[in-house]
Amino acid sequence: MRKLTYFIACSIDGFIGDPKGDATTMMSFVDEELLAFLKEEYPETISAEGRTALGLGDLENRRFDTVIQGRGSYQLALDTDVTSPYGHMREFVASRSLTESPDPNVELISENLVGRVRELKAEQGELGIWLCGGSQLAGELIDEIDELVIKTYPLVYGSGMPMFGSGFAADAFTLEGVRTFGNGVLMRTYSRKR
Repeated sequence: MRKLTYFIACSIDGFIGDPKGDATTMMSFVDEELLAFLKEEYPETISAEGRTALGLGDLENRRFDTVIQGRGSYQLALDTDVTSPYGHMREFVASRSLTESPDPNVELISENLVGRVRELKAEQGELGIWLCGGSQLAGELIDEIDELVIKTYPLVYGSGMPMFGSGFAADAFTLEGVRTFGNGVLMRTYSRKR
């Protein structure tokens, strides 16, 4: 069974973006140390456009070969005329509003989201599935998430888009590790208690 990992950036107070989902204020913390770590440990989480700009097009995927994102997260790429933001992986976009995929590498999931994710998790393979965002999607898939990797940036938003857009539920996870960076960023990894 492949793992579904919610690998996400958030503020100290647990928001992944402002009320509209904009998280550009977090980008100022992506310095040499953090980028080197991402290149080494999570290279597939660097967008295809970012990989090209940084000359990293030949990096192999280490942890994930599939990415799932919500319509709002995908729209950020579409707004910059990028139709396949993670072309180095299989891409899925959960959307009820898109009726046709704008890119042959992007498969739309418009119904039975949980069922489709369970099918992906049941596939054979050594690499896992990255849940890229957003909030509502993570809320719908919370029972399917096996691992959390949370990059916490030293910012307080006060309000905004929460990590999980869902009703209240107390789900237990076990802390597996914490990595600290010189700029104040923390990366915490949790596995689900099953």
